[in-house]
Amino acid sequence: MNGHWRPSLAFVLGGALGGTLVVSFAGLVALRYLGPVIGFRNAAILLALSITLVTAVLGWLLVRLLLRPIHALEAYAEAQERGGTPAPPRHFGTHELHATARRVIAMAETLRDREATIRAFTDQVTHELRTPVSGIRAASELLEDGGALRREDAALVAEVEGACTQIERQLAALREVARARETRYLGWSVLEDLLPDLRTEHPGLALRVEGGAVPLPIAGAGMRIVLGQLLRNAGEHGACQVLMHAGTESGAAFLEVQDDGAGISPGNAARVFEPFFTTRRGAGGTGMGLAIVRSLLTAHGATIRLMPAEQGTRLRIGFAPAAR
Repeated sequence: MNGHWRPSLAFVLGGALGGTLVVSFAGLVALRYLGPVIGFRNAAILLALSITLVTAVLGWLLVRLLLRPIHALEAYAEAQERGGTPAPPRHFGTHELHATARRVIAMAETLRDREATIRAFTDQVTHELRTPVSGIRAASELLEDGGALRREDAALVAEVEGACTQIERQLAALREVARARETRYLGWSVLEDLLPDLRTEHPGLALRVEGGAVPLPIAGAGMRIVLGQLLRNAGEHGACQVLMHAGTESGAAFLEVQDDGAGISPGNAARVFEPFFTTRRGAGGTGMGLAIVRSLLTAHGATIRLMPAEQGTRLRIGFAPAAR
């Protein structure tokens, strides 16, 4: 396939325009000289048939060299976006389209390989650490069952078990981060459809919604993960009320989540999205909640950032403009 000759885009477009021009001039000449011989009506019919045939040939060439390769590349990119493993397009048309398609395919394969590497590394790390953690937990349980531990030793064993629990939570959170970057929630959702489930899952929070009918370019399952984590964080930081405000700005949707909790100190504001960063490690926090949210949003072309707030925490999610 690489050895095939491919015309340049300039040659195709120039040939199409030149062919149209030549057919027009040839038609005028043919009508001028054939009209007196076979009759102007017959000459006009013959000329119309010839122009139709030549135009059809030119149209077929444009479809084959331009339209079909572009549609094939679009279908390939869409299948990649949905997480499939499609075969690369078989036809590339012009030289420029061939070069562009090859770069797009190489980029898609590189990104897929990187995601596979991250997934394999995550699975390997969690698997390798799970065995020694299980062994440590089993050993601590045996020590406790022996019943001969002093108070100081029992406290130390309890700390060891707590550390094992924390490691297991971190490993689970690490798998969630990797899964958030891989899974795509393609579609649209609105806050008013998600609100009943969110109120059921977070009964301790008074939830208010503004712009409940504004379409957000993530499917409902994905938005429930994002909002569920943000509401969980709000509740853990003492919030009682949460306002979710959706709207559009410059042709793109946005979502702001504002709570009345303890807020985030200026010293920690720059680190809230860092994996494993938490101010609640003693209470079992893993520091991966916002990292999971950011990974999921990044996989959908969205961003999340911390906004200034007089009270509590205010987060703004910005979505990329997308055609519905």
